[in-house]
Amino acid sequence: MMTSSLQTWPEPIVRVQTLSESGASRIPERYVKPPSERPLPIPKFASQDHDRTHESINIPIIDLDSIMSSGDSSILLLERISCACQEWGFFQVVNHGVSSELMGAAREAWREFFGLPVEAKQEFANNPSTYEGYGSRIGVEREATLDWCDYFFLHYSPRSVRNPGKWPALPLSCRELISEYGKEVTVLCKRLLSLISRSLGLEGDYLERTFGGVEEFGACLRANFYPKCPQPDLTLGLSAHSDPGFLTILLPDPHVSGLQVRHADHWVTVKSIPDAFIVNLADQMQVVTNAIYRSVEHRVIVNSARERVSLAFFYNPKSDLLIQPAKELVTENQPALYSPMTYEEYRTYIRTKGLRGKSQVESLVRLPTKIDAINFCGPINSIP
Repeated sequence: MMTSSLQTWPEPIVRVQTLSESGASRIPERYVKPPSERPLPIPKFASQDHDRTHESINIPIIDLDSIMSSGDSSILLLERISCACQEWGFFQVVNHGVSSELMGAAREAWREFFGLPVEAKQEFANNPSTYEGYGSRIGVEREATLDWCDYFFLHYSPRSVRNPGKWPALPLSCRELISEYGKEVTVLCKRLLSLISRSLGLEGDYLERTFGGVEEFGACLRANFYPKCPQPDLTLGLSAHSDPGFLTILLPDPHVSGLQVRHADHWVTVKSIPDAFIVNLADQMQVVTNAIYRSVEHRVIVNSARERVSLAFFYNPKSDLLIQPAKELVTENQPALYSPMTYEEYRTYIRTKGLRGKSQVESLVRLPTKIDAINFCGPINSIP
């Protein structure tokens, strides 16, 4: 069943924000996760300063201040990126070139949008054919367990699918901010792709060429709104999953933590640092690098005291491009692990089935043997 053939949701949509504001002390059964998927008991207010989940651990921090450096500093930066990609699949990036003023303005514009009356937001209600617009669920299976989240999803690139008329008209600054924010984060994505390419021993423009080039890349923005939840220990703001595309740039809420990353079979709550973006590798990166770098499961927890807003910018391959392991990264000892598939075919699975861990990328494995992480974390001797 192709998502493009689906024009309506299988059941009436209920806005999570409406449930949150109803004053009910219990969440509907549709949002209650199986015991194995529920978060550990969390504080009433999961602030950045009070996090009881592996509080001594955090994802790596990459400082791009040395991006223009030469010699040892440049090599060290690439080694740090390589280690972060292999050991975590996530890192925070600072001194990235996007102004803190723009970051804050974009986030607060979306916070203001989600604060509008539901009738105003309903004008932008989405459907499962493209997911573009104001939504409250992922996947079209009947009676599925749902996440405690509302969102707004929009296409930014390529220009042929960008339609600012579908972007929120209120607040008045929103459309202009979306355009400016998308432009600046796209530049950051290109810089990061170049660095990741070089950390693999490839030419700096290799990955960008692999997924369609400068003019043909796909980019989408998902603004997430996680309302207060009366029973946060029973549900999730976003179920465990890995992202389907190539690279994701997340602008977190600076006041309320919520993102958790699976690491060494534990869930680690990410502690964001001021003015940083959180970067994670997505499934197509795992396929192209032949599992040298891997996407990582992550999820979002909610709390009973504070709402949370975050912006996820997805940098994706051209939709009709066949994605497969790069021949430069395929060897006799490490043959191609994945069957080719276009990105459009790939993301249809998630849009239809919803978020299901890493089941989709693992379904592409064409070898009967278990995939083990390949550790090239160490000195980079030759940088193209």
